[in-house]
Amino acid sequence: MKKKSEKEKDLDALRKELQQSPNIFVTGFEKITVHQDFLLRKTVKQAGGKYRVVKNNLAAKASEGLPSQELLGGLKGMTSLAFTTADPVALAKALTTYAKTVPAFTFKAGFVEGRAVEVKSIHELANLPSRDELLSKVLWLIQSPAQRLVTAMNGVGRNLAVVLDQGVKENKFSS
Repeated sequence: MKKKSEKEKDLDALRKELQQSPNIFVTGFEKITVHQDFLLRKTVKQAGGKYRVVKNNLAAKASEGLPSQELLGGLKGMTSLAFTTADPVALAKALTTYAKTVPAFTFKAGFVEGRAVEVKSIHELANLPSRDELLSKVLWLIQSPAQRLVTAMNGVGRNLAVVLDQGVKENKFSS
């Protein structure tokens, strides 16, 4: 059994992670094998997140006074948390994909960008394009008008050259 000082260190460490992470996914993991747990941790790490199994009372105490208090207050059953300070879409996609392959892994709730979200919203978040895809689309939209302007300007010069060429061929410019 842990000593009180060790428990306080665990509480402080979890509180610090909750303060630093604007994106938290609360999950259940009953009847997951050790190998499946290893794959889950690997998946979360590849998505840029952290994964931690927590006791419900510890999560409730660590979240006191934080925006995530509402989310972590009344947890029941086996609980784990997946955190990320980076792109929540990438972590949601990774967890949703994993949940499809391992039905014993379930979502309980989520906390994205400072707001509590339902399980349905986590699945919707996972269907969004990633941050990199969105940035590339925005850059394409910014660049598109400039490309169209250059194409239109080239078209005017090309059309003028075609008209002049036809005029020369038909001897329209003879004096």
